Formats: sequence, C-alpha cells, structure tokens
Amino acid sequence: MIRINRQTDYAVRVLLSLSKRTEGRTSTAEIQREMLIPPSLAQRIVADLARGGFVQTFPGRDGGLSLARAPKEINLRQVVEHFEGRIFVSDCLMGKGECPFDNNCPVRCRWARLQSTVMQELEQITFEDLAQEALSIESIVSSGIAQS
Repeated sequence: MIRINRQTDYAVRVLLSLSKRTEGRTSTAEIQREMLIPPSLAQRIVADLARGGFVQTFPGRDGGLSLARAPKEINLRQVVEHFEGRIFVSDCLMGKGECPFDNNCPVRCRWARLQSTVMQELEQITFEDLAQEALSIESIVSSGIAQS
C-alpha cells in the first residue's frame, strides 16, 4: 500500500501555506500554528525543505521563510520523492531481479501502468493549483460563517 508518512504530509502543508501567501516572508511558528504542525517537527521539516530547494530561510529578527520557486514550479511528486524516495506500487517494479518473472508477467505490466498513472498525477498537481483551491475553500467557508 502506498502511504505518505506524516513528515511528508507536514511538508506539503508548509508549502501550501507559503503558496497561498502573495508577498513576503513568514515565520515557521506562524505556519506551524496555521497548519497544525507539532512544534517539535516544524523546524526540522523546514530545514529539510530548504535542503531540497523548496524554501529559502532567512535568519535573524526579521527573518522567516519563503518559497524558493514559484508555486507553479513545485509539484507533489517532487515533494513526495524528496521525503519518501521513489514510490513503487509493487516491489517487482523496483529493478531487475526484484521479480522472478520480470516482463513475462501480466500483473507486472498492470503495476507498471498504475505506477505511471500515479506519477503523472502527482506531477500535474502543482502548489499553485493547491493554493488556489485552498483559497477558494476558505472563501466559501468564511462566507458561510458570515451568513450564519
């Protein structure tokens, strides 16, 4: 079963929060509160995102963090593979010798197609898209609250 670990989920939350912002830097503490990330993990995740080239960090009193690239240039596959490594839907796709039947197996061919579909889907989901969806949802929720 493919399962994204908690650290990857939190990294996605950090990038989503930054992608929704139109200008400037923000603090890790602010993102941590907004995205409900445990304080003990927030700094480590931000550091890992910086090592991966997803965010820039700025030390000091007026420091903080911001995206290192435009949200449209960052997709879910990049983030997932940075934190999880390559994802395989089956061990038989990992490399030569992992499957005793290799290409002579109809199931392996199906796994390969599924693998390709999952990777394409993850590549197509950019943080620009996710930010727009999140802002739209927030707008609907806040207008619903205002009407109550």
